[in-house]
Amino acid sequence: MTKWTPRHEAPEPLEGNVVATITGGTIVWFVLFLVQLPFYGWFDDHDHLWWLWTCLAGGGLGLIGIWYVRKRDAAIRRAQAADG
Repeated sequence: MTKWTPRHEAPEPLEGNVVATITGGTIVWFVLFLVQLPFYGWFDDHDHLWWLWTCLAGGGLGLIGIWYVRKRDAAIRRAQAADG
């Protein structure tokens, strides 16, 4: 039995404002961390402390993501300026 594969071309990827998207997501992670921080004791008592640290890790990784997409955006702009 063979696997069915489509016989049409894949659409072009959508390009949006990636920097704004990553920045917004990072802000959401940090806000979630700050909202949960006053409930540290409750999370600790119910063994859900990982929720708090997951939000902090998401914010930290988001900062790395912001740095990455800004560098990528700058490189794309430089390549377009060199081409045209």
